[in-house]
Amino acid sequence: MASVKVWCILVLSFLLPHSYAHMDFFTSIGHMTDLINTEKDLVTSLKDYIKAEENKLEQIKKWAEKLDQLTDTATKDPEGFLGHPVNAFKLMKRLNTEWGELENLVLKDMSDGFISNMTIQRQYFPNDEDQTGAAKALLRLQDTYNLDTDTLSRGNLPGVKHKSFLTAEDCFELGKIAYTEADYYHTELWMEQALKQLDDGEVSTADKVSILDYLSYAVYQQGDLDKAMMLTKRLLELDPEHQRANGNLKYFEYIMSKEKEANKSTTETDSQTDKETKAKKKEPNKDYLPERQKYEMLCRGEGLKMTPRRQKKLFCRYYDGNQNPKYILAPVKQEDEWDKPRIVRFLEIISDEEIETVKELAKPRVKSFSFLFMLLDLTGLDVSTAEELQVANYGVGGQYEPHFDFGRKDEPDAFKELGTGNRIATWLFYMSDVSAGGATVFPEVGASVWPKKGTAVFWYNLFPSGEGDYSTRHAACPVLVGNKWVSNKWIHERGQEFRRPCTLSELE
Repeated sequence: MASVKVWCILVLSFLLPHSYAHMDFFTSIGHMTDLINTEKDLVTSLKDYIKAEENKLEQIKKWAEKLDQLTDTATKDPEGFLGHPVNAFKLMKRLNTEWGELENLVLKDMSDGFISNMTIQRQYFPNDEDQTGAAKALLRLQDTYNLDTDTLSRGNLPGVKHKSFLTAEDCFELGKIAYTEADYYHTELWMEQALKQLDDGEVSTADKVSILDYLSYAVYQQGDLDKAMMLTKRLLELDPEHQRANGNLKYFEYIMSKEKEANKSTTETDSQTDKETKAKKKEPNKDYLPERQKYEMLCRGEGLKMTPRRQKKLFCRYYDGNQNPKYILAPVKQEDEWDKPRIVRFLEIISDEEIETVKELAKPRVKSFSFLFMLLDLTGLDVSTAEELQVANYGVGGQYEPHFDFGRKDEPDAFKELGTGNRIATWLFYMSDVSAGGATVFPEVGASVWPKKGTAVFWYNLFPSGEGDYSTRHAACPVLVGNKWVSNKWIHERGQEFRRPCTLSELE
């Protein structure tokens, strides 16, 4: 049995798509599920606390009703009431003893159990950084899948099982997080959405003055001075004494007057150019990835389409592993996903039971796994020098940005410590279906491979000559709805000398 080392990210980690030069962003469904269970436990504890408070109030209410009736009778005829010795005694007793007991009941803290549970569970709570990360994941999904704010706010996403919506306060919070990142593009989008929902009559703790304050500044930062002035004036209609808005309005008016003076001295052509510049469409900040646009198009299923001539060369077949005895009588289903680089998919290659086993292996580091010999039989490659099985769970927003699996020439020591050569091939299991998003895309060639539970895809990272195939640069698109389980095996060069001999051509 091959020893198995599993690799799974169990923390919240989100990043804006246009801000950082990191490659992998994950959200673990396992960790998020634990948080749901934590919240459920807290709700149960809270309900117990409410019940205890209700019982306490019920006792106080009964006491009040009894004494209300008694004092009504006593105050109508105090002398006659106190003329009864029992009434005189009970008055003394009530004021000396029973009112003290009532005071103790009122002062009794029923929240001990709830507060104690909160204290225990708080160590598992997300922090401000986690909340910011979750917001950035939403913004990344918005950009990648071209989602407008109203669609996201209403929760109108494909494949959702449990529809949810964003309140005006939620939209305001997203806008504020974008603002703190100096991301004025998304600040404007989400502040406008918050304002729209309030204008439509939604009752919220978010107020229009605060929203307009952020919104006007975000618009100004993007160069739209006219709109910034309009928004500032609307703010001042709601709060004429708003100090910052009054200051901003004066500043905007000053800038506009300067621009008018400058425009008088420019030619008509310059003025037209200036108008075109102002009318320029606002866009998110561009990042370091040269293929960002192509990558996101592929994630949306808008990739390059194969010509009919190329499509005719793609087939599905029953594959026996080049007459491997294990598969002659029971061949596996195989279909071509792409021609160059050749990407093939094996169908019904891993069972639900085996998938659950792999998921369990992602928790402790268990050293047993049975079906890796299948890779040897179906690929014809030696898997004894392959890296240990890697397991990853991508939650909503989880992605892995464009990268190469093989070590390039400028990375001569990439796998030196393994002593097994470069990564010759990649075998990738899909262990779940994904409701929306989550494709594996190859930006260099325009290929999109979509997750399908129980299947696996295989491709060579190196040509037979040992040179890297740069067309295999690939990425895992963000999960829009649902979650994605994958596991992969990176197969190395060592041991393949006679299984995949070198050719004389560098690129063959």
